[in-house]
Amino acid sequence: MARRSTVQHDPRIAGEPELSAPLDTADFGAPPSRRPRRGGWSGGGGRWLVWTGRIILWALIVVIVVNGIRAPFERFTQQEAAVPNGGAVAHNGFPVDQGMAFAGQFAGVYLNFNPEDATSRSSKLEAFLPDATDPQLGWDGNGRLGAVAIQPYDIEATDAKNAVVSVAFQSGPRRLMLSVPIYYSGDDAGKRFVVSGRPAILPAPAPAELPQAAPPETDDAAAAELKPQLEGFFKDYASGDAAGLQRYVAAGKSLPSFGGVFTFAELKKVVVPVGGATREIQAVVVWVVPNGEASPSPNATDPAAVGARLEQAYRLTVEKQGDKWYVADIRGAGRVVD
Repeated sequence: MARRSTVQHDPRIAGEPELSAPLDTADFGAPPSRRPRRGGWSGGGGRWLVWTGRIILWALIVVIVVNGIRAPFERFTQQEAAVPNGGAVAHNGFPVDQGMAFAGQFAGVYLNFNPEDATSRSSKLEAFLPDATDPQLGWDGNGRLGAVAIQPYDIEATDAKNAVVSVAFQSGPRRLMLSVPIYYSGDDAGKRFVVSGRPAILPAPAPAELPQAAPPETDDAAAAELKPQLEGFFKDYASGDAAGLQRYVAAGKSLPSFGGVFTFAELKKVVVPVGGATREIQAVVVWVVPNGEASPSPNATDPAAVGARLEQAYRLTVEKQGDKWYVADIRGAGRVVD
């Protein structure tokens, strides 16, 4: 190894090593000095990028693991879940659709009785009751009860075998509920149910309070233009005159008709909001419902000959083409603000 020259370049400092240049520490076994930094901090060789990437990766892993653990619990605790036959099951496995259908059918028999039909009623109830049960299920054979509009309303499954079904029905002027306890066997013979206790009739919930709605800003001029067009449209819409109906339908559109099931009597109300050439309007129409006899005239004075008058509300999409309005679509209306 070549040795360093000992010639002194600075005569002012005799016998001392040169200070203008760094010592070669390799001769003394010391580690080489670091190179001087150039500019600002270099980021530790990009280590902050590496650690940032690691943090993001671990965050993703934690999210995936948490979701994987939570999903089975959510499937287990959810109230309803799809099953292969297209029905639904309660969170504990009780077959909701089939159980509600069974309770609704039972209610149709249980809620209708009179002394003349007692024997027939008891025989029909056998299909729903366990053995050794009172065949009339608590009815003493007197009086009458009639129920219509029977519909399963709700179900509360206490476990995989037991549930209580609420059935809505109408009796006279009142809307009521019937609570039916049922048991589900779930055996290999199929989905079998039985009424497991005495039913209970309860009052139905009261009607909801409907808040007042502010009337929309209307376009009276457009309503005046639309009214004769709509009267002609509804007349042909009721009669089934396809050629006549097409005169009021927007270009490129086609609408079905009643084909004479009803007769147009009156366009009672038209609500036209402000807007452009295409608008969604509401119309209240009065139909004449035939009484089943020869075609009645809506102008007849005898109510029995005219048939019933029935008000209906519709929502129509109308388009202005040229100087006339045309119907592009018709649907049932939502809430019509008076």
